[in-house]
Amino acid sequence: MRTLGISVYPNHQSVEDIKEYMKLAAKYGFKRVFTCLLSVDPEEKERIVSDFSETIFFAKSLGMKVVADVSPKVFGELGISYDNLEFFKEIGADGIRLDMGFTGNEESIMTFNPQNLDIELNISSGTRYLENILSYQANDNKLLGCHNFYPHRYTGLSYDHFIETTKVYKENGIRTAAFVNSPTAKTGPWPVEEGLCTLEMHREWPITTQTKHLWATDLIDDVIIANAFASEEELKALSEINPYKLTLDCVIREDTPALERKIILEEFHFNRGDVSDYVIRSTQSRVKYKGHDFKPFNTEDMAKGDIIIETSLYAHYAGELQIALLPMENSGKSNVVGYITPNDRVLLSYIQPWQKFGFNEVSQ
Repeated sequence: MRTLGISVYPNHQSVEDIKEYMKLAAKYGFKRVFTCLLSVDPEEKERIVSDFSETIFFAKSLGMKVVADVSPKVFGELGISYDNLEFFKEIGADGIRLDMGFTGNEESIMTFNPQNLDIELNISSGTRYLENILSYQANDNKLLGCHNFYPHRYTGLSYDHFIETTKVYKENGIRTAAFVNSPTAKTGPWPVEEGLCTLEMHREWPITTQTKHLWATDLIDDVIIANAFASEEELKALSEINPYKLTLDCVIREDTPALERKIILEEFHFNRGDVSDYVIRSTQSRVKYKGHDFKPFNTEDMAKGDIIIETSLYAHYAGELQIALLPMENSGKSNVVGYITPNDRVLLSYIQPWQKFGFNEVSQ
């Protein structure tokens, strides 16, 4: 099951504000909470334990799963051993994320911890880290994978590296996660914050497009907002995304007839198997509405992302919905009834043969 998550930082935000944020996220179906122990002061261990425990146990009362980011350095500063993870159990964590790892054998031992904590690995490093751990006969049922996020502009992952490293985890049956950036949120674990995201290409994208893009790769299970606090509008918008069906934001022309509008928004769409370079084709509407007179009303030339419904001048193609992938000259027989928003056009390349998709109407 694919889920959504948020991030909270008890050493940078008040516990009460965090609780309100978590309640809001839980209201919209968010299931994961990421928190970070990397930037904590070991001299404040007592306060850390108190604030993190209160935060984490409150999240658990809301039905949310909490993973805390740690490293061997944190283990040393807090006096924790890899073979005794009781500290993390005491503060309520469901798992720990190893931002930096050990040698492989230690991680494999951790997967048998009696506290039953999940051990989440850093996918972004790009080494043979996972394979090394598995070679020590780890309990892979307790392993998770999660990418980094990058607060410094231009330092986020390249798309090719993201795909290559994540595939290794999916091929081994490991659950995966990655981070998206909230444009309205300003707090992360570090002083530098120029947006927090896994993929550099996402830094200026709308949060909905970032999320749909990660799920469209078919490599990410959990999408986590890296910075806090995201707005209620953003939380609600993410909660309305179908993780399993790519839904494209679109603008529909005001003069589009009711049936054409219904075809766009209410019919079940999937791309034909005999794919074209020029258009994505959803053909079931031409069967369902055979005999209806689809009159031409806007037969301008087509640009990438335009939504097309064929008129009755095209005979048995009448009522077929298409999305333009390339600029095309209009024969005068095709109605351009709307367009995919510029932000979501990047998602068109992820619609494969037979893939299901839908539309979400937004204002212009």
